Amino acid sequence: QVQLVESGGGLVQAGGSLRLSCAVSGRTFSISSLGWFRQAPGKEREFLAAKHWIRGTTYYADSVKGRFTISRDNAKNTMYLQMNSLTPEDTAVYYCAAATRYCSGRGCNDPRIFDSWGQGTQVTVAS
Repeated sequence: QVQLVESGGGLVQAGGSLRLSCAVSGRTFSISSLGWFRQAPGKEREFLAAKHWIRGTTYYADSVKGRFTISRDNAKNTMYLQMNSLTPEDTAVYYCAAATRYCSGRGCNDPRIFDSWGQGTQVTVAS
């Protein structure tokens, strides 16, 4: 079992920044890929970014490329999502997820490949 706990969400003004954290524990040796998703009310869960836990390769959704950055600190077993130039359209619950398999490119978009999920953290961007 892998446990994931997100933190760092909150209320921010449009144009501002937030950094989300995802603390990873449990069977971390089984993790191949980590990802960030978000879900706004009435919408499907949306892929944002993914990173290979060991290899470090990253993938981004076109909608956030250039604004969001995924990173990891393996020593702390923590993954981050730095979000800049936020807009009200970024308002959602943000989730981190872990997969036992490697994903690549658009293959990372599918939430079904991720085996473990955090509880989510709310991000609200005020206009």
